[in-house]
Amino acid sequence: MIFDQSEFELRCEWGEQGVAKLAAISDVVVIVDILSFSTSVEIATNRGATIFPYRWKDESSVDYALSVNAELASQKRQANNGYSLSPVSLVDIPDGTRLVLPSPNGASLTLRTGQTPTLAGCLRNCKAVADFARSNGTNIAVIPAGERWEDGSLRPAWEDLIGAGAILSYLDGRLSPEAEVAVAAFQNLKGNLVTALEQCSSGKELVARGFAKDVELAAAINISSCVPSLADNAYRKNGSKACVDAA
Repeated sequence: MIFDQSEFELRCEWGEQGVAKLAAISDVVVIVDILSFSTSVEIATNRGATIFPYRWKDESSVDYALSVNAELASQKRQANNGYSLSPVSLVDIPDGTRLVLPSPNGASLTLRTGQTPTLAGCLRNCKAVADFARSNGTNIAVIPAGERWEDGSLRPAWEDLIGAGAILSYLDGRLSPEAEVAVAAFQNLKGNLVTALEQCSSGKELVARGFAKDVELAAAINISSCVPSLADNAYRKNGSKACVDAA
């Protein structure tokens, strides 16, 4: 009871423990992994692809892709020569593509939400996700995924806090203190998202590796009405109106 924020309708907590504490007592869970799982899922499902989240970036992913009759995204981030966690690699993915997308953060959290309706949220679709989440109930858990330090421990990631705050800012209900902090952080920097994402630790890492376009795509706020919803262990476009071109 102490850690589940159950006295509030709108809840926010980090990573695996956040899912463990909040998912079962919430009407809907929103997974937020801005750089880059949930951004990639939005872009791909926006174009009509089906995305199978998978936790491990190892040989077991090959067998899993075969079992669901899907392509397997590269375990290495790349913008060209195939699909990967790079959003740029997915902007032209064809309608009907079935793709396994391994991710130790966003995908791993997705697969831990149990029977609770689960959505993938990012800055690109934050209002649409909030609106769709509200249609599932009033108790909404928004989970910023965070990243990993070299020892495997959670690294709270600024971009995921901002993404969670963006979604929560469009929801009505009592905010937990944790959710209030996320909203305040988003409101403080919402007018300067591109620069802020480029300057945060995760963004600097991607820019240094040559993936500045990924950061730019992730920072584009409310350009999509596409809501990736999880069913049968896969994200598909759901509840969208006329989804815009992901590019």
